[in-house]
Amino acid sequence: MPGAEADDLIERGTAAFVRTNLALFAAGFATFALLYYVQALMPVFSTEFGVSPAAASLSLSLSTGLMAVSMLIASSLSEVWGRKPVMMLSLLLSSLLTVAAAALPSWPALLAGRAAMGITLAGLPAVAMAYVSEEMHPKSMGFAMGLYIGGSGLGGMSGRLLTGVLTDLFGWRAAVMALGIAGLVSAALVWRGLPASRHFVPRELRPRALLSSLQLHLRDPALRLLFVEGFLLMGSFVTIYNYAGYRLLAPPFSLSQTGVGLIFTIYLFGIFSSTGMGTLAGRLGRRRVLTIALAVMLAGTLITLSGRLWLLIGGIAVMTIGFFGGHSIASSWVGARASQAKAQASSLYLFSYYVGSSIVGSLGGVFWSALGWPGIVGLTGTLVALALAVTLLLARAV
Repeated sequence: MPGAEADDLIERGTAAFVRTNLALFAAGFATFALLYYVQALMPVFSTEFGVSPAAASLSLSLSTGLMAVSMLIASSLSEVWGRKPVMMLSLLLSSLLTVAAAALPSWPALLAGRAAMGITLAGLPAVAMAYVSEEMHPKSMGFAMGLYIGGSGLGGMSGRLLTGVLTDLFGWRAAVMALGIAGLVSAALVWRGLPASRHFVPRELRPRALLSSLQLHLRDPALRLLFVEGFLLMGSFVTIYNYAGYRLLAPPFSLSQTGVGLIFTIYLFGIFSSTGMGTLAGRLGRRRVLTIALAVMLAGTLITLSGRLWLLIGGIAVMTIGFFGGHSIASSWVGARASQAKAQASSLYLFSYYVGSSIVGSLGGVFWSALGWPGIVGLTGTLVALALAVTLLLARAV
């Protein structure tokens, strides 16, 4: 409610902190399970619908690209309607669309369904980040953001893993149906568990004022660099995972869909990395820990060049640790840096983040077809190196 005192902020160690973070964990879990389950199915789509790897990647890139644009609108609406209502509507509609996708008969219809889901899902990620930045005590914010991103990592892992296992057992349509139902269950948990905002102050629906707030964020040099950071982080990360399945299904590894799905248990490392590095950043400083995270990510990317399965998987694990740590720090930095309209600031960061996923994720298909896995590593390694350069520039901008 407007006018709540600063001492009403949610602190770690309280019952409110536990309840809030369980709900946010469920929200992050469902969001990324629904968004990324198609990553495990891209080779299946190539076989069933007769499309290339680059074309199969559109099942993800269309969702992330439209979500990126739609988040700018959804975050602005949350400034008027409130955080929780927008988050709930977003998760409910996205889950229903996923259930419907299980019955779509053709590749164009499936792409259309995934595009629609990208629009409806836009109301959750940026708004959840704004909720954390408004309701959590500053000392607890890094840990809380890490938990939310950890839930996102678990959702991304579980969506891919369950899809792989259920596809082997019952077919990909049954797998998609199951994930849609899981999303509906998560929506119920968020509705029951997430407290109403206490520090949110609604604004009138004035497009010019909302546009002015967006421009204010874009004039901040530190925020601009953080937005670029999001593009580079996600573009490189999603490209590795988009095409790892193609490499692992082919000789000499020749894994099954279940085997490829099990690779995504690596996301568990991301859950611990996001909370651990988020807490460490509060002690050592965000820029220093972000630099460490990106260096870890680059090292892991290079390790995946190995032709040995255990080293390939280990490299993906190391890269994942670096990515989740870096994203946790950068996203919480945006919320702390923005002095007003925090949902819009978060949406701009995530706009760049998902544009990176959409553009680089599909561009990686061209590199894969032309150069194989070395092409993927060359593309992603270059992006991570650029992210390190951007982190150095942040020292001058803050």
